[in-house]
Amino acid sequence: MGLKAALSKPYAKFAVWQINKWKNNALKAQQTVFKSLINTAKHTAFGKNHQFATIKSYQDYKRQVPIRDYEDLKPYIDKTVAGEANVLWPGLPLYFAKTSGTTSGVKYIPISKQSMPYHIKAAKNALLCYINQTGKADFVDGKMIFLQGSPVLEQKNGVAFGRLSGIVAHHVPQYLQKNRLPSYATNCIDDWEQKVDAIVTETINEDMTLISGIPPWCQMYFDKLSAQANKKIKDIFPNFKLFVHGGVNYQPYKAKMVESIGFDVDTIETYPASEGFIAFQDNQNDTSLLLLVNGGIFYEFIPVDEFFTENPTRLCLAEVELNKNYALILSTNAGLWAYSIGDTVKFVSKNPYKILVTGRIKHFISAFGEHVIAEEVEHALLSVANKEGVEITEFTLAPQINPPQGGLPYHEWFVEFAKPPADIATFALKVDTALQQKNIYYADLINGNILQPLQLHSLKPNAFINYMRTQGKLGGQNKVPRLANNRLIADELTPYIA
Repeated sequence: MGLKAALSKPYAKFAVWQINKWKNNALKAQQTVFKSLINTAKHTAFGKNHQFATIKSYQDYKRQVPIRDYEDLKPYIDKTVAGEANVLWPGLPLYFAKTSGTTSGVKYIPISKQSMPYHIKAAKNALLCYINQTGKADFVDGKMIFLQGSPVLEQKNGVAFGRLSGIVAHHVPQYLQKNRLPSYATNCIDDWEQKVDAIVTETINEDMTLISGIPPWCQMYFDKLSAQANKKIKDIFPNFKLFVHGGVNYQPYKAKMVESIGFDVDTIETYPASEGFIAFQDNQNDTSLLLLVNGGIFYEFIPVDEFFTENPTRLCLAEVELNKNYALILSTNAGLWAYSIGDTVKFVSKNPYKILVTGRIKHFISAFGEHVIAEEVEHALLSVANKEGVEITEFTLAPQINPPQGGLPYHEWFVEFAKPPADIATFALKVDTALQQKNIYYADLINGNILQPLQLHSLKPNAFINYMRTQGKLGGQNKVPRLANNRLIADELTPYIA
């Protein structure tokens, strides 16, 4: 064991002791964050407009600060982007994270001097929890790779702009810099396929011990490595110990990843967002994520079935219930206020507060009132696939309201298989049955002859990579939406049907 690995163990023990202090006093931690946010921002333009100086309680906050999405907050953000200080948060942001919006085009999410350290600390703590629990620290001495966006940042009105992963690249701790790959020059390559090819060349003969990134793009990296070396990942990187992932549910990708790697590598799931680092997996025996209650974010929750109503119920952490889907609302130390991030979560524990990410508030199918969500379709597909030894590369689905062949409408699934089922039609019926068991409204529509059972298309290899390439969204933090109420993606995928 090297010096870094040896030192990491007592460091991990101390970090976990610190985590346990706020983890076991979550409501107190949230109250402290709330008071700090309001007091710090009361002299900003937003704070004055919403009378922060008079806010003494969460009830006051709910009365004075409405829920907003990006479009609602955009007038304030536009002023900040133009160089105006003290608008949402004191001074100017340290960065703007650029993200893709479906209705807003490019979105600019502020990252402040106060919020940036929490992004780094949370990622570090996820690793330290793993070391403390498992005693496995050897990966610290090897090479680590973070598949991420370009670290090249633009400058405008005194603020740097870039993708979150590129921004974070500038804050990797000094003690990890020598272990870190790829090189800065390779990381700056914009074209994703060229970048992955360059990363393969740089890493194929290195001692990679930790690999991190969004699963589908890591799979692309693994595929290229294996093709070049004609080996499984475990034979290319015999000391590969840990895969850190986030951004999408890992389970649909797991079977193919394990096949590519050659063994079931240890994993840590994280929940980072441009708006803040929200949660991470702190226990290898528990797939749920520890909510970061002292990380500069005050959380609110809206029951999903009320989200689009005129006056939805707003709950603080003390008021949530287990196993109920909520839209996640954030107020942050970067100047986002009662901001709808667009994700849905459910609590599986309140001691400590732990969540599962269940989907996107706008990514569902409810063409007939069924309100099928990502968690349900992923469970239906994977429960059948796992029983039958089927491996999924990627999938999405959409309603087919007016079938070209006539007959009842249906949900149309587009699935790229790594290992396809023996009989697609039989597999589709089993998935449909599993979905009916998860969603009673969908079952009622099938049994009432309003919908016919789902229709499933098997797509050609690399269909989703080719689709994302046509959209200019290959790699980085880009993800394929699993569900939609329109057919924009579905119609684009039709030419890829096998």
